[in-house]
Amino acid sequence: MALTLRSSTSFINLKDTIKASKTLDDFSSLVCFAQIKPSCRLRVRNSMQEAQLSLERIPTLEGERNEEREKLHMLSSSHSKNESRVPVFVMLPLDTVSVGGNLNKPRAMNASLMALKSAGVEGVMVDAWWGLVEKDGPLKYNWEGYVELVKMVQKHGLKIQVVMSFHQCGGNVGDSCSIPLPPWALEEISKNPDLVYTDRSGRRNPEYISLGCDSLPVLRGRTPIQVYSDYMRSFRQTFQDYLGEVIVEVQVGMGPCGELRYPSYPESNGTWRFPGIGEFQCYDKYMRASLEASAEALGKKDWGKSGPHDSGNYNQFPEDTGFFKRDGTWKNEYGQFFLDWYSANLLEHGNRILGAAEGIFQGCGAKLSGKVAGIHWHYKTRSHAAELTAGYYNTRHHDGYLPIAKMMGNHGVVLNFTCMEMRDREQPEHANCSPEGLVRQVKMATKATGTELAGENALERYDGGAFAQVMATSRLDCGNGLSAFTYLRMNKQLFEAENWRNFVEFVKSMSEGGRNMRLPVSDTSGTDLYVRFVKDQNVKTKESTLV
Repeated sequence: MALTLRSSTSFINLKDTIKASKTLDDFSSLVCFAQIKPSCRLRVRNSMQEAQLSLERIPTLEGERNEEREKLHMLSSSHSKNESRVPVFVMLPLDTVSVGGNLNKPRAMNASLMALKSAGVEGVMVDAWWGLVEKDGPLKYNWEGYVELVKMVQKHGLKIQVVMSFHQCGGNVGDSCSIPLPPWALEEISKNPDLVYTDRSGRRNPEYISLGCDSLPVLRGRTPIQVYSDYMRSFRQTFQDYLGEVIVEVQVGMGPCGELRYPSYPESNGTWRFPGIGEFQCYDKYMRASLEASAEALGKKDWGKSGPHDSGNYNQFPEDTGFFKRDGTWKNEYGQFFLDWYSANLLEHGNRILGAAEGIFQGCGAKLSGKVAGIHWHYKTRSHAAELTAGYYNTRHHDGYLPIAKMMGNHGVVLNFTCMEMRDREQPEHANCSPEGLVRQVKMATKATGTELAGENALERYDGGAFAQVMATSRLDCGNGLSAFTYLRMNKQLFEAENWRNFVEFVKSMSEGGRNMRLPVSDTSGTDLYVRFVKDQNVKTKESTLV
């Protein structure tokens, strides 16, 4: 069965996309367009039972309701003057650009963007992989596939967020393909394995260059910060005509998965499993030298010999360790010294990269953002062990998100936070999770520091409950509301009829300030746009395969 969007208006010329449906038959989801006489009135029909979301309605006058409903089909800039409106972006597939540097399945992408536009989304997000763009050698950039994508996005009247992805793709939650760091960078790592993060057992992690060598010329005469800066500068020069108009946000990668954190919970090869506490990543020679220097400066030379000896392993629980247990080492003078040093290095790493990005993109018209991980497991314990190993010094007695929010705010950077869709009651009791408590804390931290907050879902979700939770967290009730939300991710499942219906309702509600407004039987503009399974073969349709 296929998903159908029927409209009395022509969204795009489908001459090419009809051909695409013949050659891209590996996709089962379809967008179909009926040949109906033109009409200026828009009517929205939903042939399936509408899902009930749990948020309370906000009563309005009938005229105000109608005005709000129009917004599903009337997109405005991401810098809307309507403060209650939360624009929704959609992440594109990780392999949107191929290893060869070309746009993957352009005809299918064209049809998918058309469908997203019809749903009322603001735009899309894409990873600009360092491992693809600078693959052929230092300072040799290939942006061709991304140029084609940006032009296609512009053609559909959408916006785009571009991520400067300086990490590898593969080995983490949701990674569906493998894109390593550039070959020439991997050559340097093979010569000097200490260029990447290392755990206490000596296990190396090739996801991202260690922050310990941020300012050292270890990448063929350039420092990692210089390499990232040159990359961002090339991006600005290549896309200068689109920045601020089509490219409305540049997200700066600062660690594994593009997040400002240490790779403390790597899933590759079964190293870590949820809800393990993870391990500290401070055992490459550059990090160890930094720790030693900090300890000596305090007159505590012994503290600089190594990281905590009693912090356990990846898959243990806090109470199984001497460091993280209720009254463990994390609370004493040594523990506080180590956690201060470990988190301060991560914070300074973010400060260096965002400082460089601020200088490069100043005046371009696009926002800058940075991503922080939503590490919600063991949040209800005193030590917050999983957050500590990732570099967030957040405990029952110490707020780890205020300094991060302040640092980002100082650079005018939007803090993008994950796990906005999660509810406490959905989590396993033994993991001591509280995604809702964590989100509240981050909302309060960004409000206190005057830092703009945006959000993402951490896992792929299509159900009304997840969308309702995002709508609840998007509001200003407790701390900052969201300035934007990016949905993970565009794929075949999203375009399945029930999922698509939930998504369209969610986008509409976010456009109205996070209210629980289901798609009405008919809106005031009267389109023939509706979503249902294709059962009636009597209506002549045009079909186009979706990504």
